[in-house]
Amino acid sequence: MPNNQTKALVQGSMMVAIFTILMLISAYVPIIFIVGLIFAPLPIAWYSANYKRSSSILVAVVGCTLTTLTSGITMLPFAFILALMGVVIGNAIYLKKSKLYLFMSSGIAFLLSMTIVYVAYVQFAGINIIDMSLEILRENYEQSNELAKNVTGQVVFQPEIIEAMLKTIELTMPATVTISAFFAAFIIITLNLPVLKRLGLDVPKFAPFQNMRLPRSILWYYMIVLCINLFMRPEFGSTLDVIVLNVSYVLWMLLILQGISFIHYFISKKEMPNGVKWVATLLALPLASFMILLGIVDLGFDLRSLVKGKTKE
Repeated sequence: MPNNQTKALVQGSMMVAIFTILMLISAYVPIIFIVGLIFAPLPIAWYSANYKRSSSILVAVVGCTLTTLTSGITMLPFAFILALMGVVIGNAIYLKKSKLYLFMSSGIAFLLSMTIVYVAYVQFAGINIIDMSLEILRENYEQSNELAKNVTGQVVFQPEIIEAMLKTIELTMPATVTISAFFAAFIIITLNLPVLKRLGLDVPKFAPFQNMRLPRSILWYYMIVLCINLFMRPEFGSTLDVIVLNVSYVLWMLLILQGISFIHYFISKKEMPNGVKWVATLLALPLASFMILLGIVDLGFDLRSLVKGKTKE
């Protein structure tokens, strides 16, 4: 027992040191700072995958404390978010959960930690990151208008259009932050799990993207939102409008992913080169409306069974 405790203490100290070094790189090395941020959860995740949750939380707290002492208070929010990510990822591996569970728990942890950091900035520092970002956007639009007016004599964006765009961005901020949090969690998981596997951990695997199937209940949620927009027409900026707008945003992203997944499935069944998948994925962004429609049809009418049947023929 004492040997196990000593081993845990030594390995915990090593993981804290590695975490602190990665955060130092993120703070002081401009070119590769993003690499430090992405892989900062790695040592905490490795420790959490091997030891109980209480010990992992203690290691994370010590890591955040040392990061603050060595890199400054400005790095504490990043250390807090990434250390929490490491604990959640490692704990999911420790409990032998599925990769879907790992992804969802990591995304929720990332979102909650971002929310805590945002509230802390507003309450203790008086800094509202969202308002600052919107103000920067407004200044950029106004500068673009001034430049266009000086060159062509006409403005690119009318003031009322600028205000409407900024208001829409502000109203959809909850969905934007949520999608961004889960996307960031996905990137961190995708890049860290192979390394954890090389370090001897039994990490979970995702099913191939081409086999992704969202629940059909997504279609019901989409229909409800569509009916509210068509028949109730909530007032712009009202609580109902904000809810519907943000839910619509999230549903659109999910259906786009479903549409891209079907295209990957189709390409795979037709035995086309993998490069075609990359081209199709890039083209999906400007063809977002078509991807949404394709995702709806795939969920509602099971296009894959049709493709599978024709492939057999």
